[in-house]
Amino acid sequence: MTRAGIAPVAASAVGNILEHVTRALAIVGGLILVGLAIMTVCSILGRAFIFAGLSPVKGDYEMVEMGCAIAIFCFLPLCQMRRGHVTVDVFINVFPARVRIFLSLLGNTALFLAAALIAWRLWLGTIDKLSYGEETYELGLPLGYSYSAAMVGAVLFAVVAFYTMWRSLNEMIVGEEPH
Repeated sequence: MTRAGIAPVAASAVGNILEHVTRALAIVGGLILVGLAIMTVCSILGRAFIFAGLSPVKGDYEMVEMGCAIAIFCFLPLCQMRRGHVTVDVFINVFPARVRIFLSLLGNTALFLAAALIAWRLWLGTIDKLSYGEETYELGLPLGYSYSAAMVGAVLFAVVAFYTMWRSLNEMIVGEEPH
């Protein structure tokens, strides 16, 4: 360890890469939600104009359920990267800077453990869904594929949470407040 933290140059390089990757994944999540919104509008219009020969989109509920789950996992890494998760600043702001930095490290450590647990359990769920060939009721879509897509975001979330733990540790060593 140096006065500037643990491998600060590497931390900066990793941070830049993760920033770009998490932003790209969040854009994918946003595109998924836009597609789901368009599909939902089409489905609602189909229901409203059944008398005119239109019909709702078959399996719309299934697609919204799977798509929203995937989109959420697409957003989590960027949220963690940019310190977007909820903190209780009302209570923390009364403490000295060193205590706030330590609490940030503690929170990032807890979030890393939670993210790793989520990624691990989602991995096991993916294997289970793929091995049994479980499908959605209406469309017969394999559930394992949506689990696999969500797992990409979950694994990246765990990686980013580990990185933010590293970032917080460096901030604590240097004594620098998070920005």
